[in-house]
Amino acid sequence: MRVVFMGTPDFAAASLKKILDDGFDVVGVFTQPDKPKGRGMELTASPVKELALSRQIPVFQPEKMRDGTALEIIRDLRPDILAVVAYGKILPPDILAVPRYGAVNVHGSLLPKYRGAAPIQWAVLNGDRVTGVTTMYLANEMDTGDIIYTSTTEIGEFETSGELYDRLKEMGAVLLSKTLCDIERGTAPRRQQEHEQASYVKMLDKSLSPLDFTKPARTVVKQIYGLQPWPVATMKMGKDVFRVFAAAYGRENCTEEPGTILSAGKAGIEVACGDGKSIYLTELQAPGKKRMKTEAFLLGHPITGGHID
Repeated sequence: MRVVFMGTPDFAAASLKKILDDGFDVVGVFTQPDKPKGRGMELTASPVKELALSRQIPVFQPEKMRDGTALEIIRDLRPDILAVVAYGKILPPDILAVPRYGAVNVHGSLLPKYRGAAPIQWAVLNGDRVTGVTTMYLANEMDTGDIIYTSTTEIGEFETSGELYDRLKEMGAVLLSKTLCDIERGTAPRRQQEHEQASYVKMLDKSLSPLDFTKPARTVVKQIYGLQPWPVATMKMGKDVFRVFAAAYGRENCTEEPGTILSAGKAGIEVACGDGKSIYLTELQAPGKKRMKTEAFLLGHPITGGHID
Protein backbone atom coordinates (compact mmCIF):
# COMPACT_ATOMS: atom_id res chain seq x y z
CA MET A 1 0.00 0.00 0.00
CA ARG A 2 1.42 3.34 -1.10
CA VAL A 3 1.26 5.89 1.73
CA VAL A 4 1.70 9.64 1.64
CA PHE A 5 2.42 10.86 5.16
CA MET A 6 1.53 14.37 6.35
CA GLY A 7 2.78 15.71 9.67
CA THR A 8 5.08 18.20 11.34
CA PRO A 9 6.03 17.91 15.07
CA ASP A 10 7.64 15.08 17.01
CA PHE A 11 4.17 13.69 17.78
CA ALA A 12 3.87 13.03 14.04
CA ALA A 13 7.47 11.87 13.63
CA ALA A 14 6.80 8.99 16.05
CA SER A 15 4.00 7.77 13.77
CA LEU A 16 6.11 8.12 10.64
CA LYS A 17 8.96 6.16 12.22
CA LYS A 18 6.59 3.41 13.32
CA ILE A 19 4.99 2.84 9.92
CA LEU A 20 8.40 2.95 8.21
CA ASP A 21 9.80 0.40 10.66
CA ASP A 22 6.72 -1.75 10.08
CA GLY A 23 7.44 -1.84 6.35
CA PHE A 24 4.82 0.48 4.88
CA ASP A 25 5.72 2.01 1.53
CA VAL A 26 5.85 5.74 2.29
CA VAL A 27 6.25 7.35 -1.14
CA GLY A 28 6.24 10.98 -0.02
CA VAL A 29 6.05 13.20 3.05
CA PHE A 30 4.33 16.56 3.43
CA THR A 31 5.32 18.84 6.28
CA GLN A 32 5.11 22.51 7.20
CA PRO A 33 7.67 24.91 5.69
CA ASP A 34 10.84 25.39 7.73
CA LYS A 35 10.39 27.91 10.55
CA PRO A 36 12.89 30.37 12.06
CA LYS A 37 13.92 29.36 15.58
CA GLY A 38 16.38 30.27 18.28
CA ARG A 39 18.24 33.47 18.93
CA GLY A 40 19.67 33.49 15.44
CA MET A 41 16.25 32.82 13.92
CA GLU A 42 17.74 30.22 11.63
CA LEU A 43 15.35 28.20 9.47
CA THR A 44 14.77 24.85 11.15
CA ALA A 45 13.33 21.70 9.64
CA SER A 46 10.45 19.94 11.36
CA PRO A 47 11.09 16.60 13.12
CA VAL A 48 9.07 14.90 10.37
CA LYS A 49 11.24 16.42 7.63
CA GLU A 50 14.44 15.41 9.39
CA LEU A 51 13.25 11.82 9.72
CA ALA A 52 12.01 11.62 6.13
CA LEU A 53 15.28 12.93 4.71
CA SER A 54 17.26 10.47 6.83
CA ARG A 55 15.23 7.68 5.19
CA GLN A 56 15.62 9.13 1.66
CA ILE A 57 11.91 9.89 1.31
CA PRO A 58 10.85 12.83 -0.89
CA VAL A 59 9.69 15.80 1.20
CA PHE A 60 7.19 18.45 0.09
CA GLN A 61 6.48 21.71 1.93
CA PRO A 62 3.76 23.64 0.09
CA GLU A 63 2.74 26.99 1.56
CA LYS A 64 -0.86 26.44 0.48
CA MET A 65 -3.06 23.40 -0.06
CA ARG A 66 -5.72 24.95 -2.28
CA ASP A 67 -3.79 26.45 -5.19
CA GLY A 68 -3.46 23.17 -7.09
CA THR A 69 0.25 22.60 -6.40
CA ALA A 70 -0.23 20.07 -3.60
CA LEU A 71 -3.00 18.33 -5.53
CA GLU A 72 -0.73 17.81 -8.53
CA ILE A 73 2.07 16.43 -6.36
CA ILE A 74 -0.26 13.97 -4.64
CA ARG A 75 -1.70 12.78 -7.93
CA ASP A 76 1.82 12.16 -9.21
CA LEU A 77 2.65 10.14 -6.08
CA ARG A 78 -0.41 7.88 -6.63
CA PRO A 79 -1.04 7.09 -2.95
CA ASP A 80 -3.48 4.45 -1.81
CA ILE A 81 -3.99 6.39 1.42
CA LEU A 82 -3.00 9.60 3.18
CA ALA A 83 -1.82 9.29 6.80
CA VAL A 84 -2.18 12.65 8.54
CA VAL A 85 -0.79 13.34 12.03
CA ALA A 86 -0.58 16.90 13.39
CA TYR A 87 0.14 18.32 9.96
CA GLY A 88 -1.18 21.79 10.77
CA LYS A 89 -3.04 22.38 7.51
CA ILE A 90 -6.62 21.64 6.44
CA LEU A 91 -6.88 19.32 3.44
CA PRO A 92 -9.45 20.35 0.81
CA PRO A 93 -11.94 17.83 -0.60
CA ASP A 94 -10.12 17.43 -3.94
CA ILE A 95 -7.01 16.16 -2.13
CA LEU A 96 -9.00 13.85 0.15
CA ALA A 97 -10.61 12.32 -2.94
CA VAL A 98 -7.34 11.22 -4.59
CA PRO A 99 -6.40 8.05 -2.62
CA ARG A 100 -8.66 5.03 -2.99
CA TYR A 101 -8.73 4.52 0.79
CA GLY A 102 -9.09 8.22 1.57
CA ALA A 103 -7.20 9.84 4.44
CA VAL A 104 -6.79 8.78 8.06
CA ASN A 105 -5.75 10.88 11.02
CA VAL A 106 -4.36 10.32 14.52
CA HIS A 107 -5.90 12.61 17.15
CA GLY A 108 -4.75 12.96 20.75
CA SER A 109 -8.08 12.44 22.49
CA LEU A 110 -11.00 10.05 22.67
CA LEU A 111 -13.19 11.64 20.04
CA PRO A 112 -15.68 13.27 19.93
CA LYS A 113 -14.23 14.75 23.13
CA TYR A 114 -11.68 17.53 22.67
CA ARG A 115 -11.85 18.25 18.98
CA GLY A 116 -9.46 20.97 17.90
CA ALA A 117 -6.09 22.11 19.19
CA ALA A 118 -4.25 21.06 22.38
CA PRO A 119 -6.50 18.11 23.35
CA ILE A 120 -3.73 16.51 25.43
CA GLN A 121 -3.14 19.61 27.52
CA TRP A 122 -6.84 20.21 28.11
CA ALA A 123 -7.36 16.65 29.32
CA VAL A 124 -4.85 17.37 32.09
CA LEU A 125 -6.13 20.89 32.77
CA ASN A 126 -9.69 19.64 33.13
CA GLY A 127 -8.67 16.93 35.57
CA ASP A 128 -9.68 13.99 33.39
CA ARG A 129 -8.80 10.58 34.78
CA VAL A 130 -8.65 8.86 31.38
CA THR A 131 -7.74 9.93 27.86
CA GLY A 132 -6.32 8.30 24.75
CA VAL A 133 -5.82 8.49 21.01
CA THR A 134 -8.18 8.00 18.10
CA THR A 135 -7.67 7.07 14.47
CA MET A 136 -10.37 8.33 12.15
CA TYR A 137 -11.14 9.05 8.52
CA LEU A 138 -10.70 12.70 7.63
CA ALA A 139 -13.84 14.59 6.71
CA ASN A 140 -14.46 18.10 5.41
CA GLU A 141 -14.99 19.50 8.93
CA MET A 142 -12.24 19.33 11.54
CA ASP A 143 -12.10 16.16 13.66
CA THR A 144 -15.58 15.01 12.62
CA GLY A 145 -14.70 11.93 10.58
CA ASP A 146 -15.74 8.35 11.28
CA ILE A 147 -13.78 6.63 14.04
CA ILE A 148 -11.65 3.59 13.24
CA TYR A 149 -9.89 2.71 16.49
CA THR A 150 -9.31 4.18 19.95
CA SER A 151 -6.72 3.39 22.59
CA THR A 152 -7.15 4.56 26.19
CA THR A 153 -4.83 5.28 29.09
CA GLU A 154 -5.12 6.65 32.62
CA ILE A 155 -3.67 10.08 33.37
CA GLY A 156 -1.33 10.18 36.33
CA GLU A 157 -2.46 12.53 39.08
CA PHE A 158 0.80 14.46 38.86
CA GLU A 159 1.57 13.80 35.19
CA THR A 160 2.43 16.86 33.13
CA SER A 161 0.97 17.52 29.71
CA GLY A 162 4.44 17.01 28.29
CA GLU A 163 4.77 13.58 29.87
CA LEU A 164 1.31 12.58 28.67
CA TYR A 165 2.12 13.92 25.19
CA ASP A 166 5.18 11.66 25.02
CA ARG A 167 3.12 8.62 25.99
CA LEU A 168 0.28 9.38 23.59
CA LYS A 169 2.57 9.97 20.62
CA GLU A 170 3.84 6.39 20.98
CA MET A 171 0.31 5.05 21.47
CA GLY A 172 -0.81 6.97 18.40
CA ALA A 173 2.04 5.53 16.34
CA VAL A 174 1.07 1.97 17.24
CA LEU A 175 -2.59 2.68 16.52
CA LEU A 176 -1.81 4.22 13.12
CA SER A 177 0.19 1.17 12.07
CA LYS A 178 -2.66 -1.14 13.11
CA THR A 179 -5.15 1.10 11.31
CA LEU A 180 -3.24 1.08 8.01
CA CYS A 181 -2.71 -2.66 8.22
CA ASP A 182 -6.40 -3.39 8.79
CA ILE A 183 -7.55 -0.96 6.11
CA GLU A 184 -5.34 -2.76 3.61
CA ARG A 185 -6.77 -6.09 4.77
CA GLY A 186 -10.32 -4.78 4.57
CA THR A 187 -10.98 -5.52 8.26
CA ALA A 188 -10.90 -2.00 9.73
CA PRO A 189 -14.10 -0.99 11.53
CA ARG A 190 -15.83 2.32 10.94
CA ARG A 191 -18.39 4.10 13.11
CA GLN A 192 -19.87 7.56 13.12
CA GLN A 193 -18.99 9.91 15.92
CA GLU A 194 -21.68 10.90 18.38
CA HIS A 195 -21.62 14.52 17.25
CA GLU A 196 -24.00 15.67 19.98
CA GLN A 197 -21.34 14.65 22.52
CA ALA A 198 -18.60 16.71 20.88
CA SER A 199 -16.51 19.28 22.74
CA TYR A 200 -13.96 21.70 21.34
CA VAL A 201 -10.77 23.06 22.83
CA LYS A 202 -8.52 25.97 21.91
CA MET A 203 -4.79 26.56 21.79
CA LEU A 204 -3.05 27.42 25.02
CA ASP A 205 -1.78 30.92 25.70
CA LYS A 206 -0.19 32.81 28.59
CA SER A 207 -3.53 34.17 29.78
CA LEU A 208 -4.08 30.70 31.32
CA SER A 209 -0.93 30.89 33.45
CA PRO A 210 -1.93 32.86 36.61
CA LEU A 211 -3.01 30.55 39.40
CA ASP A 212 -6.35 31.26 41.04
CA PHE A 213 -6.41 29.90 44.59
CA THR A 214 -10.14 30.60 44.95
CA LYS A 215 -10.59 27.45 42.88
CA PRO A 216 -10.58 23.93 44.37
CA ALA A 217 -7.20 22.44 45.30
CA ARG A 218 -7.29 19.78 42.59
CA THR A 219 -8.13 22.37 39.93
CA VAL A 220 -5.06 24.39 40.91
CA VAL A 221 -2.84 21.30 40.91
CA LYS A 222 -4.09 20.27 37.48
CA GLN A 223 -3.45 23.78 36.17
CA ILE A 224 0.16 23.52 37.32
CA TYR A 225 0.72 20.18 35.59
CA GLY A 226 -1.45 20.90 32.56
CA LEU A 227 0.52 24.01 31.59
CA GLN A 228 3.83 22.20 31.27
CA PRO A 229 6.03 22.44 29.32
CA TRP A 230 4.32 25.64 28.08
CA PRO A 231 3.16 28.25 29.02
CA VAL A 232 3.75 27.23 32.70
CA ALA A 233 1.64 28.29 35.69
CA THR A 234 2.51 31.52 37.49
CA MET A 235 1.76 33.23 40.79
CA LYS A 236 2.46 36.68 42.21
CA MET A 237 4.13 36.66 45.60
CA GLY A 238 4.97 40.14 46.83
CA LYS A 239 6.09 42.16 43.84
CA ASP A 240 7.51 39.19 41.94
CA VAL A 241 5.88 36.75 39.52
CA PHE A 242 7.06 33.17 40.02
CA ARG A 243 6.70 30.21 37.67
CA VAL A 244 5.30 27.13 39.40
CA PHE A 245 6.23 23.62 38.26
CA ALA A 246 5.12 21.16 40.92
CA ALA A 247 2.65 20.79 43.76
CA ALA A 248 1.27 18.29 46.24
CA TYR A 249 -1.97 18.04 48.20
CA GLY A 250 -2.01 19.43 51.73
CA ARG A 251 -4.55 19.42 54.51
CA GLU A 252 -8.18 18.46 53.95
CA ASN A 253 -9.69 21.33 55.91
CA CYS A 254 -8.60 24.87 56.57
CA THR A 255 -10.59 28.01 57.23
CA GLU A 256 -8.18 30.65 55.98
CA GLU A 257 -8.91 32.83 52.99
CA PRO A 258 -7.90 31.33 49.62
CA GLY A 259 -4.38 32.37 48.69
CA THR A 260 -3.21 32.59 52.30
CA ILE A 261 0.26 31.15 52.90
CA LEU A 262 -0.28 28.66 55.74
CA SER A 263 3.29 27.43 56.12
CA ALA A 264 6.64 27.40 54.34
CA GLY A 265 9.30 24.76 54.92
CA LYS A 266 10.64 21.42 53.76
CA ALA A 267 7.28 20.37 52.33
CA GLY A 268 7.04 23.57 50.27
CA ILE A 269 4.85 26.64 50.45
CA GLU A 270 1.41 25.66 51.72
CA VAL A 271 -1.44 27.73 50.30
CA ALA A 272 -5.17 27.69 51.15
CA CYS A 273 -7.55 26.99 48.27
CA GLY A 274 -11.19 27.78 47.64
CA ASP A 275 -12.63 24.44 48.69
CA GLY A 276 -11.25 24.56 52.23
CA LYS A 277 -8.23 22.43 51.32
CA SER A 278 -4.59 23.36 50.83
CA ILE A 279 -1.77 22.50 48.47
CA TYR A 280 2.00 22.61 48.75
CA LEU A 281 3.93 24.38 45.99
CA THR A 282 7.04 22.21 45.75
CA GLU A 283 8.99 23.49 42.75
CA LEU A 284 9.23 27.02 41.40
CA GLN A 285 11.33 29.55 39.55
CA ALA A 286 11.93 33.07 40.82
CA PRO A 287 12.45 35.90 38.31
CA GLY A 288 15.95 35.67 36.82
CA LYS A 289 16.73 32.46 38.71
CA LYS A 290 16.88 28.76 37.87
CA ARG A 291 14.03 26.36 38.46
CA MET A 292 14.48 24.77 41.89
CA LYS A 293 12.80 22.88 44.69
CA THR A 294 10.82 25.23 46.91
CA GLU A 295 12.68 23.91 49.96
CA ALA A 296 15.97 25.11 48.41
CA PHE A 297 14.49 28.50 47.52
CA LEU A 298 13.25 29.02 51.06
CA LEU A 299 16.74 28.52 52.51
CA GLY A 300 17.74 31.89 51.11
CA HIS A 301 14.29 33.49 51.05
CA PRO A 302 12.41 32.56 54.23
CA ILE A 303 8.67 33.19 54.27
CA THR A 304 6.71 33.58 57.51
CA GLY A 305 3.28 34.18 56.08
CA GLY A 306 1.41 36.40 53.70
CA HIS A 307 -0.88 36.05 50.71
CA ILE A 308 -0.48 35.05 47.08
CA ASP A 309 -2.34 37.30 44.67
